[in-house]
Amino acid sequence: MRISTAQMFNQNINSVLNKQSATSKLIDQIASGKRVNTAGDDPVAAIGIDNLNQQNALVDQFMKNIDYATNRLALTESKLGTAETLTGSVREQILRAVNGSLSDSERQMIADELKGTLEELVSVANTKDESGNYMFSGYETGNQPFAFDVAGNVVYSGDSGVRQAIVASGVTLGTNVPGDSAFMKAVNPLGDFSANYSAGQVGDFRVLSAKITNPAGHLPVVPEQYTFSFTDNGVGVLDLTVTDSAGTAQVFTNFDASNPVIFNGIEVTIDGAPVAGDSFTLSPQTEISIFDTINQAITLVEDPNKVNTPEGKAELAQVLNNIDSGVNQLSIARGEAGNSLKQIERYSSTHVEEKLVNSSALSLLEDLDYASAITELEKQQLALNAVSSVFSKVGSTTLFDYI
Repeated sequence: MRISTAQMFNQNINSVLNKQSATSKLIDQIASGKRVNTAGDDPVAAIGIDNLNQQNALVDQFMKNIDYATNRLALTESKLGTAETLTGSVREQILRAVNGSLSDSERQMIADELKGTLEELVSVANTKDESGNYMFSGYETGNQPFAFDVAGNVVYSGDSGVRQAIVASGVTLGTNVPGDSAFMKAVNPLGDFSANYSAGQVGDFRVLSAKITNPAGHLPVVPEQYTFSFTDNGVGVLDLTVTDSAGTAQVFTNFDASNPVIFNGIEVTIDGAPVAGDSFTLSPQTEISIFDTINQAITLVEDPNKVNTPEGKAELAQVLNNIDSGVNQLSIARGEAGNSLKQIERYSSTHVEEKLVNSSALSLLEDLDYASAITELEKQQLALNAVSSVFSKVGSTTLFDYI
């Protein structure tokens, strides 16, 4: 068979180029440390590598979200702990203030301490995070959540929003505690109403509970204010008259404090011994604000004519119960933040393990065996040199060399 010069030339050129390409590929692999640099190197492995890289990118984003959420929740838990301590100290301050041996000036000093505690508590509730956002304002992170109004009451300007962070596929966790939930929505210890005692109270009594026990029998649907008045029925026994906001009265003869007063689906328990002429009112209230409670305590302590009166003692008992409820609410909010931190820690550990597994799989698919690659490179370079040498000699051969 005859072989033309052009055909021989092309075959040798292709052989040289193939060897150069194989050598260049090995050099690239050694330089990158990767066996698969393009899909053409190993199409099947390239698909697996791409999927694993996508999974790792998703895990990295989850970890960033977890870091952000961890920082916010850790700060939230810490500030709620501070608020819990401050609120707990209010009880001690109030109990010191009701000591009958204190002078008016000493009692005023304690009232001033309470005012300082209230201001400090408001400052804690207005804490900002590292980005300058208010932590306890719900979704309204740019608005200061708590402020004093002209009457000295603390008002809330945030909302009840809980900001979520995606910490795993299909899993979101709250990264904040709304301020109203933590500071202004403690359970009312009395139940569904708060008691307001009259300045002329003589009997030593207080309301233990006032609850709607039969919603179906409670009319109207919206709770209203009720006035409780005690009168002497003429034979040394008290009668109790309960009057609603519309002036409708219900009379309970032969009042006995050992039995609850039941009317309109409401059950009221009174402890102590009221006397004829005493009265109090019940106003609808299912939740209490710790700020309002401290303000009530300050008002009580500052009034020297009220602290040790029957009215003051009854109000004091209610204030102390409200403080306990406020501390408990802060503890619950703090626990929620702590539980979220624990959950985030578990997801973080899961992601670290997932990243480790993915990295191991990637290593198997794309990492280069340097020893084999270097040996193969030497073989390819030797073959390239041989092919180049043959092509050089054959390509330069002419008929004139033999004439």
